[in-house]
Amino acid sequence: MTDTVNPGGDTLNPPLFNYATLAITGEVDRIRRGVQPAAWARAGSMLLKAPAVFTVGTGRSGLALQMAAMRLMHLGLSVHVVGEVTAPAIGPDDVLIAASGSGTTSRVVRAAETARKQGANVVSLTTAPDSPLAAVSTEVLVIPAADKQDFDGKASDQYAGSLFEQSVLLLTDALFHALWRSSGTQATELWRLHANLE
Repeated sequence: MTDTVNPGGDTLNPPLFNYATLAITGEVDRIRRGVQPAAWARAGSMLLKAPAVFTVGTGRSGLALQMAAMRLMHLGLSVHVVGEVTAPAIGPDDVLIAASGSGTTSRVVRAAETARKQGANVVSLTTAPDSPLAAVSTEVLVIPAADKQDFDGKASDQYAGSLFEQSVLLLTDALFHALWRSSGTQATELWRLHANLE
């Protein structure tokens, strides 16, 4: 890769872009092979039974969960993003999907603790199965990616928590896809719920 790097230059060599795409897709595929499908299936069943589903995350993890919330809404689930002005109170048997790579993000952990106190279930997405977030979760979906402070590049060649955030998006999309296909619902029926005030 050294012949493709131009430190301080104002151009990007095509081979470096090619290297980057292969590095990222290779890492994502490694994550795919490292997750536990049974845990994701249990989480999916929990979502289908929930009166309401909530998502919480910060930064890019939160953005990825907002996309997941939209897809779950397309399935006909009652879905809310924590912090939005229209999000109601969480209650018994609801599900909170909480994402934090480190499992220590204070806002996310507090939301999970509150959800459990209200009788709701918590599905956490994290790299850290022994974290405070995992400890208060009903189901822990471990994503074997680097957290945002993995600066030595051993767990991922990418910057900060990029691999975790990408994995949150792709794995929740895979969960949506599996739930959709198992429902037998046609794409035209999902489209009925697609936003029309854009």
